[in-house]
Amino acid sequence: MGDSRVLSRVHSLRERLDDTLSAHRNEILGFLSRIEAKGKGFLQPHQLIDEFEAIPEASRQKLSEGAFGEVLKNTQEAIVLPPWVALAVRPRPGVWEYIRVNVHSLVAEELLVPEYLHFKEELVDGSLNGNFVLELDFEPFNASFPKPTLSKSIGNGVEFLNRHLSAKLFHDKESMHPLLEFLRVHCYKGKNMMLNDRIQNVNALQHVLRKAEELLVTLAPETPYKSFEIKLQDLGLERGWGDNAGRVLEMIQLLLELLEAPDPCNLEKFLGRIPMVFNVVIMTPHGYFAQDDVLGYPDTGGQVVYILDQVRALENEMLKRIKEQGLDIIPRILVVTRLLPDAVGTTCGQRLEKVYNTKHSDILRVPFRTEKGIVRKWISRFEVWPYLETYTEDVATELAKEFQGKPDLIIGNYSDGNIVASLLAHKLSVTQCTIAHALEKTKYPDSDLYWKKLDDKYHFSCQFTADLIAMNHTDFIITSTFQEIAGSKDTVGQYESHTAFTMPGLYRVVHGIDVFDPKFNIVSPGADMDIYFPYTEKEKRLTHFHPEIEELIYSQEENKEHLCVLKDRNKPVLFTMARLDRVKNITGLVEWYGKNKKLRELVNLVVVAGDRRKESQDNEEKAELKKMYELIDTYKLNGQFRWISSQMNRVRNGELYRVIADSKGAFVQPAVYEAFGLTVVEAMTCGLPTFATCKGGPAEIIVHGKSGYHIDPYHGEQAAEILVDFFEKCKKDPSHWDKISQGGLERIYEKYTWKIYSERLLTLTGVYGFWKHVSNLDRLESRRYIEMFYALKYKKLAESVPLAKE
Repeated sequence: MGDSRVLSRVHSLRERLDDTLSAHRNEILGFLSRIEAKGKGFLQPHQLIDEFEAIPEASRQKLSEGAFGEVLKNTQEAIVLPPWVALAVRPRPGVWEYIRVNVHSLVAEELLVPEYLHFKEELVDGSLNGNFVLELDFEPFNASFPKPTLSKSIGNGVEFLNRHLSAKLFHDKESMHPLLEFLRVHCYKGKNMMLNDRIQNVNALQHVLRKAEELLVTLAPETPYKSFEIKLQDLGLERGWGDNAGRVLEMIQLLLELLEAPDPCNLEKFLGRIPMVFNVVIMTPHGYFAQDDVLGYPDTGGQVVYILDQVRALENEMLKRIKEQGLDIIPRILVVTRLLPDAVGTTCGQRLEKVYNTKHSDILRVPFRTEKGIVRKWISRFEVWPYLETYTEDVATELAKEFQGKPDLIIGNYSDGNIVASLLAHKLSVTQCTIAHALEKTKYPDSDLYWKKLDDKYHFSCQFTADLIAMNHTDFIITSTFQEIAGSKDTVGQYESHTAFTMPGLYRVVHGIDVFDPKFNIVSPGADMDIYFPYTEKEKRLTHFHPEIEELIYSQEENKEHLCVLKDRNKPVLFTMARLDRVKNITGLVEWYGKNKKLRELVNLVVVAGDRRKESQDNEEKAELKKMYELIDTYKLNGQFRWISSQMNRVRNGELYRVIADSKGAFVQPAVYEAFGLTVVEAMTCGLPTFATCKGGPAEIIVHGKSGYHIDPYHGEQAAEILVDFFEKCKKDPSHWDKISQGGLERIYEKYTWKIYSERLLTLTGVYGFWKHVSNLDRLESRRYIEMFYALKYKKLAESVPLAKE
């Protein structure tokens, strides 16, 4: 952020800006004066565009062609403090420049990150930070660590790491010693794997591998390992190379090639096959986590579905690999969540619960505890912070009982799960993987700058601090899309938004995370293909659900489960399903529909959201429920609209998507921001044409116009017109619907399946585990910095969050 490369770019940009300020003085003055006239404030990109489009067309044309137009196009936020306007300019993902322009003199100045953040703080009250501001800067700890520089390399961390470090490390035979040591340390419950102590150096290893190769080429590939095990042991090779002669030979030849001429692709392949992962912990502390009757609660939904699907896929892949490695080890996966004594009719009060359709995976529940005893009731995800340190200690105790040892991998989910995973990984010296699901900072614009207004309700000071600690502590980060890391050409990524920000009066983040860090990897989840499959697969269709689904959608009666009726059942169904909160923007979609006469003529709207059957405990949901009732009355939607309470039967929901597809309808995901978009993948996997937000992951899942359509949640009228255009085309040419449906399916099979996901996750664990062992990936200096930040800032913030009232 503050290096000379960035400064040189800023100087170059400022010089060009000076030229255009001279050439188009009046036009620029007119535009900036409009902004300045609004007074002190903060403008987002869409607001800047609206202001720009309000100036005369001739002025717009002139400015668009010069450097000022380029700067404006790349501006992600503007700070107005008359007579100054400061711009945060992002020429490409992950690269930022800061400039301010004096509206009166039209003089431009470049700003360093702390200067820009200080300027931004003046919007709130710059004096809050005083003379000595706590500035967080993680960059010095990573300055010497290799990083890619091309935006297209973001999210491909493991490939870059392998290429760079293998070239650096494996320059001669002796430098292969760390790989030898890595193979020698592998054991399970005291029993050696891979190598025994007969092999002391690289020459001995090479000699032994050649001897083993000579033996194995004489055997049929399917020859079982047991029939030649003793011969390999005598040479110095233990179990773990493979379950038959063919697999053992392939592994041995891979290693011989690596010893001869290191190659990053072969290295990844080899490391991915070394037996390393037998016990996995998946952390998800907050909310209700179970398999039946809980998916409709706030804080669960997509994350619960993701983890349960992940566990099943991961167990299958672990069992497959262990068998192919020739081992008879039984793996174990524990999803660690919160035990709720007041489980309101769910299994959330059980300590241990088997995960459906698995052999060796369980949900382990550990209660939140205070000095007064166990906390009985559900607590919002925004209020869990004061419980997590004690919870971590209790979890460590329970894991030791369950595993009779320690896990090989800890995966954190969401902010609370990631901070607990960080504490556990730190305590146990275990490889850590972070999965954000959603970083709240992106979902609530300006929540960093105006954190004080929101802190009583959301405690973002605590959450953003926990996020910074986890993302800098972890060994590797998995994201579902590139968008999640570094956004797109026009939008900022979730992680990227943590590069530089300020929380006035608390601290200033000069360099929080670098999206070019090789710890980032894109590994996209899929949908459970036993539940979500194309509507065309007639023999698999769950027709026994059709009467219930018919009742849900088309019944002419209203009750607590569904409100409003559909008069014309021959129209296609426009469908959406999500939690009823502000970010999911379901009421936004209902409003777009209500306002667009043509869309209402073409299709019925069916919404599955919220739960009218019981009183909500969530403030956002209460507000959205109220808004929904108002929209029904305002636009007189009854007859064209059906509002169904949340449906927790996932198997039936899969068939629900397909029934919507039978009507030649479409799925809409209108969120203001969506980290990934699991419902988008589910709908597409069922063959349902899908329209989804351009803000976040769905913009990457869908290729616009081929496998679905992007819609802008900030321009609802435009989104409604895109829907109108699609359904009008389908009315004229039914094959258009089939084309988009098929395009969606092709996109899913290419990139979004759980099989691809689980293979990649285990390979990443192997590769990062190796590099952590043989290099300084442990980053001890940054760990010390994180420990200090945790002790001096995070702990106090967590303790300041009020305990929930029992």
